Amino acid sequence: MATNLQTGSEPSLTSTVSGIIHDFQELIKQQMDLFKTEVAADIRKAKDATVALAFGAIALFLGAALLCVALVHLLIAFVSFPPWASYLLVGGIVFVIGGILTFVGWNQFHSVGADQSVKALQENLEWKTKPN
Repeated sequence: MATNLQTGSEPSLTSTVSGIIHDFQELIKQQMDLFKTEVAADIRKAKDATVALAFGAIALFLGAALLCVALVHLLIAFVSFPPWASYLLVGGIVFVIGGILTFVGWNQFHSVGADQSVKALQENLEWKTKPN
């Protein structure tokens, strides 16, 4: 009775290597698709942040301008500040507030995280070019 029968269903070395290459190419293709999706999402987030920041800045500018004029007149009328000192004080306060708002908006742009996607893609490409 024969106990060692070869059925011929085992894949050859060539088909195994070609399967590995095909799987690796599919992995790179999927990685690129994921990268494109993440970049598109990051661009959408940046656009939304830009629109919100622009409309917020316009509203703040208009409101601040009206409040500053009112505050200057208030200081002149009730505190007896000279006009130049009133404008200097109000202008300094608005300058500090504007700096804080600009800092916050700038940090929102830096929170867009495309760095992780780029690093993952670079690691895969390095592995492809320099397999150890």
